[in-house]
Amino acid sequence: MADFADDASAVEELQRNAALSAHRINRDAVSAVKCEECGDRLPEACRKAYPGCTTCVSCQEEWEILIRQGRG
Repeated sequence: MADFADDASAVEELQRNAALSAHRINRDAVSAVKCEECGDRLPEACRKAYPGCTTCVSCQEEWEILIRQGRG
């Protein structure tokens, strides 16, 4: 019979696997050619490194700062 610690461990593993799956990069995603925010062209290196990207590095940094500050 499983005890409380076994149940908690199973739940933790499920949550960890779900979180990891959510953060995996979809290599088949198509990246934008231009930034959706400012319209600048996205460098080919960024488009290959981050498939599915839609913003340039500068706009992404600004967005992440706003998120951390709770204003995004």
